[in-house]
Amino acid sequence: MSHNSYIIANWKMNTPSLAAWAQPVALACVGEAAEVVVCPPFTQLAAAQMVFTNTPIHLGGQDCHAEDSGAFTGDISVPMLKRSGCSYVIVGHSERRKYHGEGDDLVWRKAATALRHDVTPIVCVGETLQQREAGQTLDILKEQLASAVLVKGDYVVAYEPVWAIGTGVNATDEAIVEAHQFIKKQLNNRVPVVYGGSVKPDNAGAIMQLDAVNGVLVGGASLDGESFAKIIVAGARA
Repeated sequence: MSHNSYIIANWKMNTPSLAAWAQPVALACVGEAAEVVVCPPFTQLAAAQMVFTNTPIHLGGQDCHAEDSGAFTGDISVPMLKRSGCSYVIVGHSERRKYHGEGDDLVWRKAATALRHDVTPIVCVGETLQQREAGQTLDILKEQLASAVLVKGDYVVAYEPVWAIGTGVNATDEAIVEAHQFIKKQLNNRVPVVYGGSVKPDNAGAIMQLDAVNGVLVGGASLDGESFAKIIVAGARA
């Protein structure tokens, strides 16, 4: 992995206009040291691959199956993502964990499969509000990271406190630094850790300046190209 700073867009189940989105983002990427990744819905990957050709924008999938192929209706494999131009894939997002019952073992199996195909997994971890209020944040993170010892290769970890995703509520600087430092310690300081959770143009730069923060994973604010471009520029100044 040649980069240690990342600005990642997760469009979730939304489909912005690719051409309109790409223009300001591609311009903002010029001279940017961070790796800029966009993860559109699967149905937009083919078109995105064409639109982003000859730009610094990298493609990622929003999820993958742990197997390479088989009778898994509705799923998508890492080889399929790679053929669609993806060099990254998000695994273990809190919405997958919550709505699809995905556990830590499956998440790390997906990560291992991605690495086997030279696709970089972005492994999401984070606590719920109930767990934070109970003082269990670090215990939860330790549990979510336990299976990482079985995964060989370079990957990215995204710390996303569940209670801050899409709520407009951001974690305090102290909470972000504590979680990022803890994750890095658990992984022997060898893995970049990015922050996700209500990241916007007006707070992205400050977040990316924090100790142990290697970038951001952006949800709602990444749907508008101008907005995401401002986050990229903020990252360049961080």
